[in-house]
Amino acid sequence: MLGTDVVRAAGLAGHEVVAAGHAELDVCDAEAVRERIAQERPGAVVNCAAWTDVDGAEADPEGALAVNRDGARNVAAAAAAVGAPVLYVSTDYVFDGTKEGAYVESDPVAPLSAYGKSKLAGEEATAAVNARHWIVRTSWLFGTAGRNFVETMLRLCAERGEVTVVDDQVGCPTYTPHLADAIVRLVEGEAWGVHHVSGSGSCSWFEFAREIFRQAGADCRVTPCTTEETGRPAPRPRNSVLASERADTPVLPDWREGLHAYLAERVAA
Repeated sequence: MLGTDVVRAAGLAGHEVVAAGHAELDVCDAEAVRERIAQERPGAVVNCAAWTDVDGAEADPEGALAVNRDGARNVAAAAAAVGAPVLYVSTDYVFDGTKEGAYVESDPVAPLSAYGKSKLAGEEATAAVNARHWIVRTSWLFGTAGRNFVETMLRLCAERGEVTVVDDQVGCPTYTPHLADAIVRLVEGEAWGVHHVSGSGSCSWFEFAREIFRQAGADCRVTPCTTEETGRPAPRPRNSVLASERADTPVLPDWREGLHAYLAERVAA
């Protein structure tokens, strides 16, 4: 989902883009990654490959680490070998959610889930093998090139006319084309290190769902529930709102603007 939009954003910005999907290049295959990057000799590498199944990672933590840590190390090391910087996409789930207020880049990390731990391990592996790196922590992604919360809500509304949504987890919904533009801007410069880049503003999943139906003009009953009532295997941070303390971090539009753009793109598609 994000990779598709990064390819599009980079192309629109005038860059020559080489895009390798999972079937073509598995980040877990260190030799294949090394050979491909040596062949292309890129000016920068953006790693959008990830294990994103949060609950699935609880059942298979080693599988998540193989992609999110070892795969990230393979990509970052191969980039370093040809003198290229690397950008690694990380997550708000590296935090435990106990902070009052938004998390900034210098806040201590303490992931609760196997997924969050694997992404933090990917951050550390990337930084360890490639000094010229960007780590972009983001959250609650939605875009037309992949499965996402907005599409799930619209489908459930059409099927049932009502949904029950968690109201005690707060974060920042992020429209992937907005994030992709920011990623391209970062790789055009040298603002190395960790950046928090997510949709401006924040909401709960319940509030997000209500806004989806409001903007879509869908008549759907939305009932709030607690995290415990969902019975999901992986623990989630109650507060994963991201903000940046860096002047060189791109600022994204409000998440509601992203939702409006998503719904318009969805209709056009």
